[in-house]
Amino acid sequence: MRGRLIFPFLAELHRLDTAAMATVDPDGAGALTGGYDPDFKEPVLVDADDDGVAEPFRREHPPVRVPCQVEPEAFEALRMATSGNTPRSSFDLVFHFRDLERLGLVDAASGDALIRPSDRLGALYALDGALVQAVRTPPGLYVTEARSIGFGLHRRRPSRNLLLVSFQDRPAARSVA
Repeated sequence: MRGRLIFPFLAELHRLDTAAMATVDPDGAGALTGGYDPDFKEPVLVDADDDGVAEPFRREHPPVRVPCQVEPEAFEALRMATSGNTPRSSFDLVFHFRDLERLGLVDAASGDALIRPSDRLGALYALDGALVQAVRTPPGLYVTEARSIGFGLHRRRPSRNLLLVSFQDRPAARSVA
């Protein structure tokens, strides 16, 4: 017995497609040869609209809805910066490995969950598919940590059953210290 989620919802996840980003030249004839920085393990920044501000170059897998348990910490809490309000949001979602395995979100060779830092939360839905909460992007909510929890709950065949995933926003402004 591996347990179950309490009061489940569906999380719409947009996983970062690092393989597709590595093969695409985001700036044409510019200096970049790929859209993913292997050293910093994040999308490169490109000023695609010539406004003087670089935006992350992202390619994502098709969205997938995964059952989860929602543990909200803060949603659009007031955070003031010199350029105005930049709301702070933070969510923890708990996923069951049984659902991740069923949806092909566990690497068969390593056992690692395929939900990783820089993946994006698009929305939360009720189990009947009704929208509960959309996440505005930008700023968006992105995975900052994904760790297995709940090991050894079955006495005869101990296994892990839960994945705790932390999502946080990306600040839209900088404050002066």
